[in-house]
Amino acid sequence: MSELILLRGLPGSGKTTLAGVLSEAGMYPVFSVDDYFTDETGHYEFRFQENHLAYKKCEEGVKRAMQQGAGKIILHNTFTMEWEMEPYFKLASEYDYRLHVVTVENRHGSQNVHDIPYEHVERMREKYTLKL
Repeated sequence: MSELILLRGLPGSGKTTLAGVLSEAGMYPVFSVDDYFTDETGHYEFRFQENHLAYKKCEEGVKRAMQQGAGKIILHNTFTMEWEMEPYFKLASEYDYRLHVVTVENRHGSQNVHDIPYEHVERMREKYTLKL
């Protein structure tokens, strides 16, 4: 069975690093909303007014990988609220992918690489939901 792995967590938790590990050196596709805001040189510039486009592009990439039969797909985003994951739940069901949702915590003490202010991360933490 094919696998869809959603990595969720606050900025700086290590989602991107873990996604790289799970991709087995690029053997499996990795997607993130951040990809939309990162240019070919690695420079990241968030543009709030384009955020909906970034989410759509990410979802389309995952769908395309499923259509191509990728054995494992890794997706890393903050996913602070449950509804943000719903499109991927539907895709996993539609394309018969086993779904894994993994919460990544910052136990290593790193800062987020996108320089998101602490106050903003704290607001994200306050609305972060867990399914019990």
